[in-house]
Amino acid sequence: MNPNLAKLQPYPFERLRALYAGVEHDAGYSPINLSIGEPRHVTPPFIERALTENLKGLASYPATAGSLELRQAIADWLVRRHGLAVIDAATQVLPVNGSREALFAFAQTVIDPSRSEPAVICPNPFYQIYEGSALLAGASPFFVNTTAANGFVIDYQAVPDSVWKRTQLLYTCSPSNPTGRVMDLEEWRQLFDLSDRYGFVIASDECYSELYFDEAHPPLGALAAANQLGRSDFPRLVVFSSLSKRSNVPGMRSGFVAGDAALLKAFLLYRTYHGSAMSPAVQAASTAAWRDEIHVRENRRLYAEKFAATLALIEAPLAAAMPQGGFYYWMRTPIAATEFAREIYRRCSVLVVPGSFLARQAHGENPGADFIRVALVAPLADCVEAIGRITTFSRQL
Repeated sequence: MNPNLAKLQPYPFERLRALYAGVEHDAGYSPINLSIGEPRHVTPPFIERALTENLKGLASYPATAGSLELRQAIADWLVRRHGLAVIDAATQVLPVNGSREALFAFAQTVIDPSRSEPAVICPNPFYQIYEGSALLAGASPFFVNTTAANGFVIDYQAVPDSVWKRTQLLYTCSPSNPTGRVMDLEEWRQLFDLSDRYGFVIASDECYSELYFDEAHPPLGALAAANQLGRSDFPRLVVFSSLSKRSNVPGMRSGFVAGDAALLKAFLLYRTYHGSAMSPAVQAASTAAWRDEIHVRENRRLYAEKFAATLALIEAPLAAAMPQGGFYYWMRTPIAATEFAREIYRRCSVLVVPGSFLARQAHGENPGADFIRVALVAPLADCVEAIGRITTFSRQL
């Protein structure tokens, strides 16, 4: 048995089930689940049609590299969305079965466990795949805390030089899960400079990049930042994106990686042996999804409507702000978040995730200990009702 499996911590939703075990929620309230970041808006019919109309493709083995049509559709989208001059569909784009699979597998490709004490830098709080992928690749995660005190900025200056020298891979997420913060150009510049100095690879998780609230100012992505800074070959940079949140198709398990051609060549080799080719029917539906923006703008409108309707309901002793992207509130609680989450389930029938479940104890603190993550994925009326219940409960503390 791989001994590194013993290093894995329970996934947040396993811990959530344990937290709620034996708790009877108030039967006077219908349960509202805002714990899981699973999109619940309707899947666009044209994507469903593209999927069903291409089921004959199931009779063929798909290529791991995906169809050229899909890769070109993704490349065209990247050029439009991020203002790139060009990106090579043949060498700088690779379809994957969702960003989760790719984020994990990429570490297995990049990490060299024979080097002394390899490190992987992760934001804290973070998407738990980053930690698991590092541990199973034979590396140790080093967490950089993001807190309200520093505006949820990732302070890379706090990382010791001794850690940078061991770092082989760095995960970042913009817009962030769970804070919703977006990295700016200067932050990218500093991160690229560090990558140049120490030689580590940057894995930029951008699965929330298409959920934002100002149509005139979409979030700056890593490829766009690199292009603006004269790094059009994207050295040591790979971006991960997905259709799950953008197009409301989490069940399709469809995304892509793009960036440094040499890294993608190695990643393709790994995935060829890993056996992770995308179904031809899913490829056809994904091609259709990447070529359309109308449904994405409507998706953003629905989330913006939920934030507009709920933000004014959040009052002291709670605290939350409008995120720059994503569909989460990162809400400060007046008591320990685990206790708060358990009690609002028992008394209000609302499920959320304690922030401590999404973070690790590092540098003397767990930066999620006083927060809950609230996913505005339910219908508008349910989101309004749930936030109202949470606020009413908090006033009684």
